[in-house]
Amino acid sequence: MNSHWRTSELTDKRQILAFLQSDRRYAAYAIGDLEDVMFEQSAWAGAERGGQLRALVLHFRALTIPALFLMGENDGLRAILQQSLRPERVFFMCRTEHLAMTQRFYAWEGTNPMWRMVLQPSRFRPVEGDCIRLVPAHYHQLLQLYTGGGGDAFNLMQLEHGVFFGVVVQGQLVAVAGTHLLSPTYGVAALGNVFTHPDYCGRGYGTLTTAAVVAELLRLGIPDIVLNVSQANSAAIRIYERLGFARYCPFLEGAAWVKEGSRQP
Repeated sequence: MNSHWRTSELTDKRQILAFLQSDRRYAAYAIGDLEDVMFEQSAWAGAERGGQLRALVLHFRALTIPALFLMGENDGLRAILQQSLRPERVFFMCRTEHLAMTQRFYAWEGTNPMWRMVLQPSRFRPVEGDCIRLVPAHYHQLLQLYTGGGGDAFNLMQLEHGVFFGVVVQGQLVAVAGTHLLSPTYGVAALGNVFTHPDYCGRGYGTLTTAAVVAELLRLGIPDIVLNVSQANSAAIRIYERLGFARYCPFLEGAAWVKEGSRQP
């Protein structure tokens, strides 16, 4: 089947965006990576058939485990991974129907079924409480808080270019919510990096900080606000639904290694 596909590196943002817009909410993270500061950390590959782009792979290198986002037809994605782009160590984000194809090239450490949730702005209601806007000067406090088990996809660039709010108790940062990415140019934001110190759970700090981030994103006029949550995390799903988010689509994420004998072409 791969003989029918032409794969190539993609560098034209307009071409990439046109494809991603076909499922904008699923592709929100990838759309955000078109921002210049993110684009510099990205490699894109596409597969065409009949002169039409039908599959796309994004390799985002800025994270500790680089992300690999898949979108489009399985056969085209197979051609990309076989011919053009197959990094050694990745954190996958893909549709369930892509899993079997990826396993030809990669050994997954585990698959985590996720929900992509999308904010319905008319249903959002602010939450009253005392939290502060976090800035790059809070970076080391955030790192210290995240050592307790959160922020596994956090870096300084997100703090510099995103929106973060936190709760401080007796001079200690004890809860935070922020964005994985914020793209004013393309009108998308991804909520994430939500974490509360175990000693302060159950006090509503996660809801408070998350609501503060959403309120600021709405103030900035971001039309598409999304988040990822494990399908098994029913408590978090209920909180997000109360804040005005709705489930949009299921997908899979998980770390993987390229298989022996299946190295980068």
